[in-house]
Amino acid sequence: MKGNFIDNLPKVYGIYTGGFLAFIIIMSIAEQMGMTAKTIGICFVAFTVAIYAIIGYLSRTAQADAYYVAGRQVPTVFNGMATAADWMSGASFVAMAGGIYFKGYGYMALLVGWTGGYVLVASLLAPYLRKFGCYTVPDFIGTRYGGNLSRFLAVVVLTVASFTYVTAQINATGTIASVALDIPFQYAVYVGLVSILLCSMLGGMRGVTWTQVAQYIVLIIAYLLPVFWISNKMGAGFFPHFMLADEVSRIAELEAQFGFVKNSAENLKEVPKGLAGITKAHSAVNATPWAFISLALAMMMGTASLPHVMMRYFTTPSVKAARKSVGWSLFFIFLLYSSAPMLATLSKLSLIDPTLSTGIIGKSIADVQAIDWYQNWNQANLMFVSDFNGNGTLELNEFFMGGKAVVLATPEIAGLPYVISGLVAAGGMAAAMSTADGLILAIANAISHDVYYKIIDPKAETAKRLVVARVLLVVIGFAGATIAAMEIQGILGSVIWAFDFAMSGLFFPLVLGVWWKRANKEGAIAGMALGLISGAGYLIWVRNGGSGFLGITQLTFGIFGSAVSLVAMVVVSLITSEPSAATQKMVDEVRVPSGKSILGKQH
Repeated sequence: MKGNFIDNLPKVYGIYTGGFLAFIIIMSIAEQMGMTAKTIGICFVAFTVAIYAIIGYLSRTAQADAYYVAGRQVPTVFNGMATAADWMSGASFVAMAGGIYFKGYGYMALLVGWTGGYVLVASLLAPYLRKFGCYTVPDFIGTRYGGNLSRFLAVVVLTVASFTYVTAQINATGTIASVALDIPFQYAVYVGLVSILLCSMLGGMRGVTWTQVAQYIVLIIAYLLPVFWISNKMGAGFFPHFMLADEVSRIAELEAQFGFVKNSAENLKEVPKGLAGITKAHSAVNATPWAFISLALAMMMGTASLPHVMMRYFTTPSVKAARKSVGWSLFFIFLLYSSAPMLATLSKLSLIDPTLSTGIIGKSIADVQAIDWYQNWNQANLMFVSDFNGNGTLELNEFFMGGKAVVLATPEIAGLPYVISGLVAAGGMAAAMSTADGLILAIANAISHDVYYKIIDPKAETAKRLVVARVLLVVIGFAGATIAAMEIQGILGSVIWAFDFAMSGLFFPLVLGVWWKRANKEGAIAGMALGLISGAGYLIWVRNGGSGFLGITQLTFGIFGSAVSLVAMVVVSLITSEPSAATQKMVDEVRVPSGKSILGKQH
């Protein structure tokens, strides 16, 4: 191809997309010729991971600018795709539809918050942080407020939030790898880790960026194709999103027809850990308006605080491009988020509608236990049935499934060819890997750049800095995989906690750093330290049986932490000396969303 790589991006990814669709067709033909389901699953995961690894290798670099911010030359549309892949994690792909399936449509507060957060990103932060010209979020905090302590505290908050998040992503890759490769979850998390490191270790942000564009293409095809196919097969229309209200009404009718029987504590002892029964579509998970609003608000503020999201906008060529990238990010995210409630609805209908060939409620327990897909997912400890009332027929309260299985198992349950299940596994792997890459890179870059280079050894050569960053990638990834293997918290819960940690310590130091010239170093230090400590303390208190107040729960503890952060930051800033004239002038320049970067070549 003529011209440089950036100019040829549409052709490169057009060929890549065509090649991936051709691979799906080849796998479909192989399935018709007798290829086993296990082999198909292995082929999908191995093929896509190999492509990502090749992209990561070809993007290797020894330049700091390329490693930390992809040379600041990523076009807006492709940065939007990379950001969407970075954003749509294992929680979005694997766990969110499961949350809606089991906990009800109140969980759509997550969709509102995660999408609405980009309004805050676009209006309050992304263009201005890009104008600043920093490499990392702690880089902005350290330079804006001054002093090593503020920079270090930003690294601490970033590490706590991002590490909590990354364990969830490695959990998701482990779940998919364990099913696709038929290996125990405790080993599968390390297979997922190796896959993640292959993409990011050599090329840093440049390698992660071009890998994430490729991963977005895989994950969006893998998510939308089953939704449209299942909907068309069930008679809900080719484009089911407009039929959601009708399908929800159908579920309500079926639930009323079958009736609900609450399981006794004795019955629930039989159910494997982590599995849940079918619950009503309109459950009381967000029983009050404040419960819905507070969860959405926490996710919005958390979105605008997460360092790996902010880092994506440091890679654009200009401030204007950063703002446009946010718009493209929202579009690409919308394609998946608008489909998650539909997938949860179609999955539930597939199981409980007796007019469909896939419905299992009302069938004999023995017949259900003999179904191939049930046996596969039961062996993976993600499905369970038991004849609690002894009548030999499966009732609503006798079927249990893990939230992670809703997306991954639905194609099999709906009777689609297994090649679609392999595609979904590859999509889930792409979603989890892309976010894990961004998170591990955010932590490693912050520690190598803001702690090692800016605090410990300011004279370190570029080669040495990149060696430190790569070693940190491996160490942080291994630690994340080890924690993920313990399954302390589910995927969705861990992700929500990460948002709360981020907003507790970083939201107001970032926002006030741009919009309030009077904010000073002492205020930022107090805001980050007290915000993170109070938020974490509130979480521990509620988790140990404490009664939360003002409707703030363990899922929204960031509201408490960020409120403390705001008060501490304002009060301490006002009772201590104001920032220097040079700093205040710099803040004025940052708020003009155009022109050259402020830091320029200071790195």
